[in-house]
Amino acid sequence: MLAERAQAVQRPAAGDAPDVPSPCTSVCRMDSRSGFCEGCLRTLPEIAGWSRMDGVARRGVWRAIELRARAGLWRIPEPSGDKHA
Repeated sequence: MLAERAQAVQRPAAGDAPDVPSPCTSVCRMDSRSGFCEGCLRTLPEIAGWSRMDGVARRGVWRAIELRARAGLWRIPEPSGDKHA
């Protein structure tokens, strides 16, 4: 599960190790309603800036991913039009 992986990655290695793994799961599709990648729950700025981030910033992105995953923000459903739901 992504939340558990995110939690494990956040634990800092010795120093500020820049080799924090990418959250990319090769499911590169942005959800138009939430603004998150459906595969890794990152935003476009987080994806675009990843290669320039240091280890601390990368672990911060992983923390955001963990919170999004635990909150169930995988995908915001399209409105059904049913006003009784």
